[in-house]
Amino acid sequence: MAPQRTTALKIGLLIVALAYLLFNVHSMFNLNWWGEWDRITTNPTWAFYIYIEDVVAAVGMAARLVAGIIAVAVVVYYFKKGLPQIAKLYKTLRVILILEAIYWFGLAATAGVEVYITMIGHYPSFTAALTRLMVGPIPTVMEAIVFPIILLVLVFKLNPSKPQNATKWALISGTVLLFVFWLTNSSIWVSTLSYPGWIGITNFPVNTISFGLTVFGLLALAIFTAFYTVSYSRSKVLNIKVVAAIMLALGIYFLWEYLSWIFFGGNYLWSNWYAWFLGHNLDLWLLSLPLLAVPLLFAEKAIPATSLD
Repeated sequence: MAPQRTTALKIGLLIVALAYLLFNVHSMFNLNWWGEWDRITTNPTWAFYIYIEDVVAAVGMAARLVAGIIAVAVVVYYFKKGLPQIAKLYKTLRVILILEAIYWFGLAATAGVEVYITMIGHYPSFTAALTRLMVGPIPTVMEAIVFPIILLVLVFKLNPSKPQNATKWALISGTVLLFVFWLTNSSIWVSTLSYPGWIGITNFPVNTISFGLTVFGLLALAIFTAFYTVSYSRSKVLNIKVVAAIMLALGIYFLWEYLSWIFFGGNYLWSNWYAWFLGHNLDLWLLSLPLLAVPLLFAEKAIPATSLD
């Protein structure tokens, strides 16, 4: 067999797979979270909630870690011997997606706690109740229940004899994921506005940009992806450049949020936004996406014939 040519597309795919794996290795074996239920609260009820949330989420992290190992192994095989046989490739994708779904289902305990706390809460106004829904139940239910169910549907639809159907559900899954990112990250900004309020956004340009990219930028990207998914469902023709552009935009968003803190951040900016986005975000690996998306934009003749479409 002739040696496989190394391309920017392959290198980008390898880096993204490694980022997916290494971020999960760090999350799984960084045990600072262990015992936080005792460190951050003296209320035994809250401590129990946090304990349940963390332990269930750890099961999901373990599943994603295995998915990362498989993903890197497949890409290394691709480097050495080319893509696996189409049936084997689909089977591997199913396993990775099932493990990824388990990861998201691991957040179900958090969603349950958020729903319960919201139901027993007392709110002085409609605005307060709506804020509570936006911060807690809506984003957590979307990420922990709705999205993993969509992923499992995609697993069922992954059929090499019906690639267009698989592609459609891959686009649907991507659309739902973008709405999940919009809801969860926007909810962090909503909680951040409780302290120090709008002044924390308007007085600092870096926060103004981050707020705008999150609340308006992610929403625009999710809506655009939804429209493109509908368009594909009608035409059955996949424009890989559009998909690459969506990936590039999402990757740049995560990359900006990370690098903006490195270059412009400081104690004077620290808030719930940075605490959660940088300190508790298991999806920061997506900042590597541009390294795959850019080669895809110029890969018309490099897309393997065994791709989904």
